[in-house]
Amino acid sequence: MPMIFEHIDKIARDKKRDVVFAVFHADMGDTSAISNLLSAIATQDLDWQDLTIRKQLIEMLDAEGIDWQPCGSIANENMMCGYYGQIYIDTPLAPSDPNYQKVLAYLETSDGKMRYPNVTFCVLQLSTAMENAHHDEPGFWQHWAEKF
Repeated sequence: MPMIFEHIDKIARDKKRDVVFAVFHADMGDTSAISNLLSAIATQDLDWQDLTIRKQLIEMLDAEGIDWQPCGSIANENMMCGYYGQIYIDTPLAPSDPNYQKVLAYLETSDGKMRYPNVTFCVLQLSTAMENAHHDEPGFWQHWAEKF
């Protein structure tokens, strides 16, 4: 059954704030977060539906009553990206927010490193999301598709 997900930048614009999300990828070993994100973009054979950490994170979010939803990557007019299991986590990027603290403690160690090798906890700043604000104009994507 086809599903339509909001791009993470659209979610940020709708929320009018920075947003956090989880990106899932193959275990890249001891590499930087940037390398993991690039791997996530390039990982086309990732079986995200069976990825244990994704299931566990969703279970934790549900148990804690923290809303989440599948999300697409940042919208890009020059390419279409597939869905690799990314999820938007509906908590503000606020160290004082109890839900943010729970998610952070679950995904990162006390020294800020990712606790699990198959997930990267990400933030998209509203200022970056606003660079795509023109995507929200009525008919933008329909017009884009006609030229595709």
